[in-house]
Amino acid sequence: MKTFLSIGSGPGIGTATAERFAEEGFRIVLASRDMARLAEKAEQLTRKGHQVALKTVDAGDLASVSALVRETEAEFGAIDVLHFNSASMRAATIETQAADTFVPDLTVNIGAALVAIQEASRAMLARGSGTILLTGGMFALEPSPEYLSLSIGKAGLRALTQALFAPFKGRGVHIASVNVATLVAADSVEARGVADAFWRLHDSPAESWSPEVTYSG
Repeated sequence: MKTFLSIGSGPGIGTATAERFAEEGFRIVLASRDMARLAEKAEQLTRKGHQVALKTVDAGDLASVSALVRETEAEFGAIDVLHFNSASMRAATIETQAADTFVPDLTVNIGAALVAIQEASRAMLARGSGTILLTGGMFALEPSPEYLSLSIGKAGLRALTQALFAPFKGRGVHIASVNVATLVAADSVEARGVADAFWRLHDSPAESWSPEVTYSG
C-alpha cells in the first residue's frame, strides 16, 4: 500500500487532501501538534474504511520534522507522497512584527518544509519516484503588508519549489505547489477543491508535470 504523509494536518486543506488520497487507496499518516482534533478526524476516516495513522510533529522544531519523516519510513516503508501544509498564520505588519517572532515564523513556513523535503526526497530520488506537494498561497505572488512573515514564507515555498522542480523531475520526483487564492474553511467545498488540485498534480503523467497550479475557488 502506498503511503501519504501529511505535515500540518489541519481541519481544512490538510485533512481534506489526506482524505482525497485515501480515497485513491493510500494509507494516510496525519501529523500535527493537535492530536485531540486529529484523533477525531482519524476516527471518521477509519469508519469510511481508510487506513490512518497519527503522529505528533512540531513544525517549529526542525528535529521534530526530521524525526517524523524517518519514523514514518521506518514504520511503513517508502513515503510515496509528502504533503507539507504547516504555516504560521500570524497577522503582523512591519510595525508590529516582533523581532523574536520573525525567525520562528520562518522556521515553520520555510525551514520545516526544507527539512521535510530533504528527508523525504532522499529515498524518492534514490528509487526514482515520488511526489512532494506544498500548500502555497497568493501571498507568494501578491504579498500582504498585513501578513508579512506569512507572505515571505509563501514566497520562500514557491522559490523552493521552482528551484527544485527541474532537477527533481530529471530524477523521477514531482515537486509542486497549489497557490491557494481563496479562503478555505474546514470541511468546505474549497478544501475539497484544493485537495482535488493536489491529486491532479500527483496523478498527471511526467510529460505534463508542472511546478504549480492556482486554485481560486
